[in-house]
Amino acid sequence: MRTAPRDPAGRPPGQPPSPPAIPGLILAGGRSARMGQPKALLTARSGRTFVGGLVVTLRDAGLGQVVVVTGRHDREIRASLAGAGLPVEIVHNPASDEGQLSSLVVGLDAVERPGTAAVLVALVDHPLVTAGTVRRLLDVYHRTRAPVVRPARGERHGHPVIFDRTLFAALKQASGPGGAKPIVRALGSQIENVPVDDDGAFLDIDTPDDYRLAFGREPAPMHVDEKSPGR
Repeated sequence: MRTAPRDPAGRPPGQPPSPPAIPGLILAGGRSARMGQPKALLTARSGRTFVGGLVVTLRDAGLGQVVVVTGRHDREIRASLAGAGLPVEIVHNPASDEGQLSSLVVGLDAVERPGTAAVLVALVDHPLVTAGTVRRLLDVYHRTRAPVVRPARGERHGHPVIFDRTLFAALKQASGPGGAKPIVRALGSQIENVPVDDDGAFLDIDTPDDYRLAFGREPAPMHVDEKSPGR
């Protein structure tokens, strides 16, 4: 008996196409100088670390692949995520001191492959964004295929942000202190600003004061060996 031919993507005739692959990137490569200790390892309301909670949020929102980009605190973040038993990939950015854009480029290199339609980029200092917000951003991207999809509240823009694959090359070639911002600004009305009622999408926790305001307590001190950064 002859079997029905498959299309080039390997699907049998009549089977609907698979949804586009959108991996999640969590950028956790910063020095956390203003916090005085690794933000990624601070505890959020969930009892998980900032980075661990974001992994769970992105997974709960339906992302099949989540990649954490580390930098100076690579060892500590790897140990924390391994101890929590979370399904996540980790890549190290040896040039993380060059800024957030360098970690984005490392992350894009890790997820760019045939079938990747876009990437959702989350920042470790926005740990309280909800899975509902992530799902809403994904829904809007699937419907519009806009080059950039981001949460919005009035004139404010938050995180995470979805970047379509058509921007990957430009993001990798970006430079300067503005990073990806000039690329995003140049898109103008092509950007999908998604209204969300989620304080976590706009809450940037960078300092001990930010932490106290968000959680009503002091950040617990931790020991980090700064003499041997990275791996």
